[in-house]
Amino acid sequence: MKRKRFVLAAVLLAAVCVFTSCSGLGISGDAGTVLTIMGRKSDLEKSYMTSIFELYEKETGNRLDIISYEDAEFEESAAEQFQKGKVPDLFMHFHNADLNRYHIADNFYYMNDEEWIQDLTDSAKAYCQDADGNILGLPFWENSVSGCYYNKTLLDSLGMKPATTQAEFDVLCQVLKDTGYTPICWPADGCSWMPQFGMDPIFADDPKLLKKLNQNEISYADIPQVKNMVQWIGDAASKGWFGDDYLETGWSDISSVMGSGKAVMTFIWDTWFYTDFEQDGKYSIDDFALMPVFMDTAESGTYEGGNLNMMMVNKNSEQLEEALQFLSFCATPENYNVAFQGISTVNCFKGQNTNIQSDMVTNAKASIDANARVSTAASRIIGYNAEEVSDALNQLFRKKMNVAGCVEKMDDYRISEAKKQGADGF
Repeated sequence: MKRKRFVLAAVLLAAVCVFTSCSGLGISGDAGTVLTIMGRKSDLEKSYMTSIFELYEKETGNRLDIISYEDAEFEESAAEQFQKGKVPDLFMHFHNADLNRYHIADNFYYMNDEEWIQDLTDSAKAYCQDADGNILGLPFWENSVSGCYYNKTLLDSLGMKPATTQAEFDVLCQVLKDTGYTPICWPADGCSWMPQFGMDPIFADDPKLLKKLNQNEISYADIPQVKNMVQWIGDAASKGWFGDDYLETGWSDISSVMGSGKAVMTFIWDTWFYTDFEQDGKYSIDDFALMPVFMDTAESGTYEGGNLNMMMVNKNSEQLEEALQFLSFCATPENYNVAFQGISTVNCFKGQNTNIQSDMVTNAKASIDANARVSTAASRIIGYNAEEVSDALNQLFRKKMNVAGCVEKMDDYRISEAKKQGADGF
């Protein structure tokens, strides 16, 4: 039911409580309501999160008890607490395959009738919907655009243009290689997000295909586009399009590789340039622009919409109404505009006006509008695990298996994970 929201606002505790072996989630306070929020430590410490938490406590006199886990421990530790019935009032999670660990229908309140939905952008709303169209949570997060970010200054100096088709992209890569540049920075050492960009069009453009895969009626091996993508990635590595040391290139190396001009392109997101790109090399953020990702799965390429952290509500909480009011507070323009002041992000809310819009994204608006897909592979394929897909590809890179074997390995990983989750049909 729709409810009238009054303007609230809030303050994060100075001390962060790390939840370990407490006997329950009930918290006693001297005054006001105490709401428990569980999430990854690094997520909860984002500046816009601490800002909204602080604002809430300040305005309401209520208190937030933060239950945080180190990132590497989060999924296992949080799932263990859920199994024990220790479910927080509010839970922060991305809409990806791991979310199925938490038995969504049993534990979470569907937000379908919340008034703030009308203020969500179309892409943010789509990200938070399940297969039946239910809104699972409030997308209060940085909303990035993932694509192929390229050094426009370097391309201009070589008399080259960004690609608009797969064929053009392949030619561009080969010419750059022949000219002495690494066409694509592919950080194979520990980075795992790249393949999902290529897989998004396969399933976002064909929901029936996604449904068959998720009902275990077909496998990746039955889908020509999946095999085409793996073949393209393997061929690109063999042709030297990823350079000579891509297997030893990790997250911390991307900045120097791109800033020095050693590599011309990388598959990443715009906020990375504002949060992680160290502008102490030859090239700065102003030297980069955006074109689609090409991995032989969409002729005109693709962009991935933001992967958004959602704040979800425990539908069995004794403080359900208070938790929903907290989300309404977060979704109020005067409050989220305080939290996102100066943050580089595409809007999640139509009323956002204090965040920074990347020139790279705004300049590519027409291309993005034509070729963007909501994040689909990572969020909607049952059993999808980015690290496992990356592991299968790395075995292909090291010649431990061929393309067919790599696809089979991806299937094995996916099906095993789906079985662990108890997914129907597996």
